[in-house]
Amino acid sequence: MCFRLLRASWCLFPAVRWCDGSCAEVDSMTEAVVGDNFQLGCISCKRREEVVGAATVDWHFKPLGGDEFFHIFHYDYPTSTILHESFESRLEWSGTKRTSDLQIGAIIIRNVTFNDTGTYTCTFKRTLFLPLQDEHVTIKKTVELTVLAEAKRELTAVVSEIMMYIIIVFLQLWLIGVLIYCYKKIYAENEAREAKKALRSKNKRSR
Repeated sequence: MCFRLLRASWCLFPAVRWCDGSCAEVDSMTEAVVGDNFQLGCISCKRREEVVGAATVDWHFKPLGGDEFFHIFHYDYPTSTILHESFESRLEWSGTKRTSDLQIGAIIIRNVTFNDTGTYTCTFKRTLFLPLQDEHVTIKKTVELTVLAEAKRELTAVVSEIMMYIIIVFLQLWLIGVLIYCYKKIYAENEAREAKKALRSKNKRSR
């Protein structure tokens, strides 16, 4: 009984598993810190993995309070081109690098400034090479970027950290409780065994 309880206690600790290499469309972060480097995320998973394809990626930017988008970056494997002077030498391709069948279209902004605050759009123009006729697909994603003077901790991260400590404390207390329960049970069984031995010895002497 006690062995099963102790063994079960280990099952409460979360198991860490490696993720597979499949594509997952994760939203970009939206807060950068001035002076740091920041990755603008953009992922467009190909729906039919078995179909050969090719894609290009374009990034456009509209400053906070601006009226129009500017074309700032173009990637056509294996060449990347910065297209706006305010981002000259500050943009770097961080997406798919070994094939023209692009699914990750991320770029890195180096030395972020407050002027980088605004709306960014990432556009995938994908061609799927089908037997009868090629299929052309355009996918656009938007990132609203805010530039901060200094980093701040997100509420979800704080809550997650607090919950982690609560769970650890709870598990430790639970394990201590299991050990105390097992100790008391074993002690009671030993006491009962000794009492039976004493009773048998007494009966033998009385005969």
